[in-house]
Amino acid sequence: MSVASLVPRPQTLRVLGGHLHLTAQTGVRGPAAVVGLARELLGLSGPGHEIDLALVDDPGLGAEGYRLTVTDDGVRVRAARAAGLRWAVQSLRQLRDGDRLPFVEIEDRPAYGWRGSLLDVARWCHPLPFLRRYVELLALYKLNTLHLHLTDDQGWRFEVLKYPRLTEVGAFRAGSTAGHLSEGRADDVPHGGFYTQRELRELVDHAARLGVRIMPEIDTPGHVQAAIAAYPWLGNTPSRPLPVRREWGISRHILNVSDRTVGFVEDVLDELVDVFPFTYVHIGGDEVPLDEWAASPQAHRRVADEGLGGPEQLLGWWSRRLARHLERYGRRAAVWDEVVQSGVPHGTAVFGWRSVAQVEGAVRAGHRVVAAPYEHTYLDWAETEGPREPLAIDSGLTLSRVYGYRPPSTVLGVQGQVWSEYLPTPELVEWRAFPRLAAIAEIGWSSGERDFADFRRRLTAQLPLLDRLGVGYRPL
Repeated sequence: MSVASLVPRPQTLRVLGGHLHLTAQTGVRGPAAVVGLARELLGLSGPGHEIDLALVDDPGLGAEGYRLTVTDDGVRVRAARAAGLRWAVQSLRQLRDGDRLPFVEIEDRPAYGWRGSLLDVARWCHPLPFLRRYVELLALYKLNTLHLHLTDDQGWRFEVLKYPRLTEVGAFRAGSTAGHLSEGRADDVPHGGFYTQRELRELVDHAARLGVRIMPEIDTPGHVQAAIAAYPWLGNTPSRPLPVRREWGISRHILNVSDRTVGFVEDVLDELVDVFPFTYVHIGGDEVPLDEWAASPQAHRRVADEGLGGPEQLLGWWSRRLARHLERYGRRAAVWDEVVQSGVPHGTAVFGWRSVAQVEGAVRAGHRVVAAPYEHTYLDWAETEGPREPLAIDSGLTLSRVYGYRPPSTVLGVQGQVWSEYLPTPELVEWRAFPRLAAIAEIGWSSGERDFADFRRRLTAQLPLLDRLGVGYRPL
């Protein structure tokens, strides 16, 4: 690989000329937690100490920055925290060309602290080994957050010990949309599955070892038909049983506003925070049809009791209740940008998805914002409408369009979304996510001017590494 082909692009890189040759004697020394990872990723287990990883007191490097030099004397990496050492190892992994490392000097740190990808496992329950692999691929490009979308109308994937029917019933549907949603067809092929809490704890540990934190999402109070199918008393018409939804799109069935139902979600969060230690828990808030609340006497009583302006304000009420509950655990809520209209709880992260304008509006309103606008970051969209493209909800999200996004400087960071309605297999997820997720990584990491031609050249040089890793990416 060319010495200047790192993705994301480092803040500073100086090519010195020459190479360090790696041998069977080449070894790694440093903090135990990172040394094991470095040996694994670099395939080095010799007795030597040519690769020296060390923590130093240097606040200028920040939480994830590092300095890396490769010379005749070996590899020297310095960072203020273990995260920086891990990212330096990923840079070495990319720089390595067979048994050689080029002589370089690199000083590097990210532009944004949040660099991530949403993976939707609610529509299709992707196998756990693939989730581990997906985390590994995020880490390769210094993406530090996996947003795991665990529940939706079409499936509930998180084991809740207090409510076993969520996975006994809610995790399985009788069929799925056939073809595009616009065709109005569904098949009769059952689909289902879920992840146990033990399995998810193991995934969290695996991700943490690689420097990736996992934010779970339990979507409420909409996108909950699978939960209502399991426990009809959660819905606004409990006497009418509902199936787990097989069609894509938005169900009009949402949670009612009783204290019992709020308590149900709080119970779910109690078990969720015990599995996922990350500060943020995503509680949804997107695409909530209001017709059931508008027709519900119970909802109108709640509006009156809480002094709200109407049923449309119940979304903010929901979010505030759940955010206060999470605060008991020292956690913060995350929500989709619809909640902005009805009152975002203090300290909550807003995920701006409906447009670039929504991102900018949430920033102006003073919210903590993760930029996730569909026009640039919805990686389940096809790049083109050509015959080579598998079925997608829409098209036109080219690599250059992803790369061209410029988030506001004050956002927490940026995130690429991989919704899975039309991605029933891991192979299709990889086809859609890569290599465009590498563009998301560079948006989140690299500051300064951007040059798409230069990025494409560096990305092209990366493809043999993806080939060696068996990644089924879309050809450039």
